[in-house]
Amino acid sequence: MLSPVTLDRSKLWTGDLNAKALEPQPRATVGLYDTTLRDGEQTVGVVLSPGDKLEIATALDRAGVDRIEAGFPRVSEDDALAVELIVGANLNAEVWGFARAVQADVEALVELGVRASVVESPISDGKLEALGVSRETMLKRIRSAVSFAAREGITVAFFGVDSSRADLEFLRAAYETAVDAGAAEVVVVDTLGIATPEAAAFLVNEVAERLDYEIPVHWHGHNDFGLATAAAVAAVQAGATWVQGTVNGMGERAGNADLVEVALALEALYGIPTRLDLVQARELSALVQRLTGTPLPPWKPATGENLFTRESGAVAAQFHDPPAIEPYASELVGARRGIVLGKKSGLDSIRIKAEELGLDVPEERFPEILEAVKRAGTEKRGLVTDDDFRRIANRTRGGNGID
Repeated sequence: MLSPVTLDRSKLWTGDLNAKALEPQPRATVGLYDTTLRDGEQTVGVVLSPGDKLEIATALDRAGVDRIEAGFPRVSEDDALAVELIVGANLNAEVWGFARAVQADVEALVELGVRASVVESPISDGKLEALGVSRETMLKRIRSAVSFAAREGITVAFFGVDSSRADLEFLRAAYETAVDAGAAEVVVVDTLGIATPEAAAFLVNEVAERLDYEIPVHWHGHNDFGLATAAAVAAVQAGATWVQGTVNGMGERAGNADLVEVALALEALYGIPTRLDLVQARELSALVQRLTGTPLPPWKPATGENLFTRESGAVAAQFHDPPAIEPYASELVGARRGIVLGKKSGLDSIRIKAEELGLDVPEERFPEILEAVKRAGTEKRGLVTDDDFRRIANRTRGGNGID
């Protein structure tokens, strides 16, 4: 397993408030478990080919993700082929599979040479009632599937679907049953993203305590209330040693926890290391956007296009001093800083853009050019491109609009 990536803390400009509020703080390295290829593909309308999945898995491995869930082979022949390709790719990351608490699902993993897998089972009464299965029957299924997988040499992480809405006594019984049957790890699952950070911490501690703090606990959370990253961090603080999530937060409904966001928050704000190379964050994000056809909003944390791009003239006046306008250096996440022009530009915006493009523009012309840029941005209801700016800067005084 790779060593933790050391973040250059001189490039963090977050002040000392967090340290004052958080100390003492755990410092153990947190493992990242990626489920983009299975849970992420559940995003409405997304279909990844086996080749796509192999390309993403290779990029995840290169970026230092610890575990890659290659897929659920019983879904289709393509899913089985993707798992086979990834298992055969000799990645540094551990390759995991996914199975329900059904022996046939486990058998499919064995045939493909998968040596570790999540084994899932619903454990909330709402889910059990929807399936028409009693608690007792589900415990029997959990025991049967986990013990079969363990006998076949598969490392099992029991995945309790809808943990966050389960009766606590039955939740404890389900995890104990799975561990007694041979599960080496367990996953606490906020299937519908309803857990507050405090609830995530409470639930992780409940499971860890019942298992005498001897079994590694994962957190798997969704983002229906916009709390997936915060809940994942709280789960880590409560003792979770693995966080499951996806690239770009992909997934059904509001998606999953975004592994890049979680890693950045853990390392930059909490001082808790992971093995993710954040410098590759944007390249990885862009690859997944391209292959899935799911572009991100430009204001997305960590990987959004707007994070280090400035239009406001007031901010452009401070552009020369990154710590004044940004919480961390752009290079930490493989981004570049830049100025764009539009309705909100100022005189400093004109100066910076002229220097960037190598244009010899006298300073006394800045106000005239700024007026033309603002007018053009308003008329376009968008940004003024570099070509637009060149035309504006090269025009004679008194011209109107964009040539």
